[in-house]
Amino acid sequence: MSGKTVRGKAVIIMDGGMGRELERRGAPFRQPEWSALAMMDAPDIVQAVHSDFIDSGAQVILTNSYALVPFHIGEARFTRDAERLAGRSGQVARAAASQAAVKVQVAGAIPPLFGSYRADLYQPDQVARIATPLITGLLPHVDCWLLETQSLIQEAVDVCGLLRQLDTDAKPVWVAFSLDDDRADNKSDVQPPRLRSGESVEDAIRAVISAEVASIQFNCCQPEVIEAALVVARNTLQQLGRNDVELGAYANAFPPQQADAAANDNLNVMRRDLDPQAYLEWAQRWHAQGATLIGGCCGIGPAHIAVLSSYFSPSSTGPV
Repeated sequence: MSGKTVRGKAVIIMDGGMGRELERRGAPFRQPEWSALAMMDAPDIVQAVHSDFIDSGAQVILTNSYALVPFHIGEARFTRDAERLAGRSGQVARAAASQAAVKVQVAGAIPPLFGSYRADLYQPDQVARIATPLITGLLPHVDCWLLETQSLIQEAVDVCGLLRQLDTDAKPVWVAFSLDDDRADNKSDVQPPRLRSGESVEDAIRAVISAEVASIQFNCCQPEVIEAALVVARNTLQQLGRNDVELGAYANAFPPQQADAAANDNLNVMRRDLDPQAYLEWAQRWHAQGATLIGGCCGIGPAHIAVLSSYFSPSSTGPV
């Protein structure tokens, strides 16, 4: 038999977490710049990480633009360098994709603009100022857009609107929401999945569908909370008659994060129970709930992606 599918759609493998791989390889990496520092000082290492994920089976790679916001690099450096650095992140990702033996898509990563996990810091009047140079720098190099680690519905909707204004080619837009880790206790039957803002997954789905997104995903949260969110997302899309929208998932390997944490707090603390085989078991559960875009976030490396690729490859066998 051929590979695993959902409604006839093959699974697409995404890459894993860039920041942890940069740190592991000895690239410039510190607070508060996070993965942006390597984009400034060691873009060759960034390209090497992209290539390693591709060699492990990733069919989609994300640009290393997650930390190119004032929250990480400061206002002065952002004003001076954001568009140039975003362009560089697109260039090195495109270079890695172009050297691959198979077709690889480059997704332009648009991060939470005011700090990871911090819906309370959202400033709607600053969205265009911060997102525009990222979009403009990435635009010539990417095949689609991925709004990552979105904790607040309104931010996702506002950035989608800005993308529609600036990208006249109308590249596909994907949105990935980050979920409240407090629900990682297998009690999702009594605690429905929610965004880190406290907003419901159903409300999030309905809002971004109105913004005409092509994929809805869940990322940078515990793998335990994603399955229930996919169930809600799938049921909501069915109610809306939108089975054309792809679902996806890529969890992190952090321990549960407190509500006021930022995504790069506790820099060196990672779970030890999410080796590649354990991560595959979660991915199988996500796939059973309709996910056709599957990858990894912080702490999920090329070895994890290789196991996902091997299992979900069209040439693999096993239960669909």
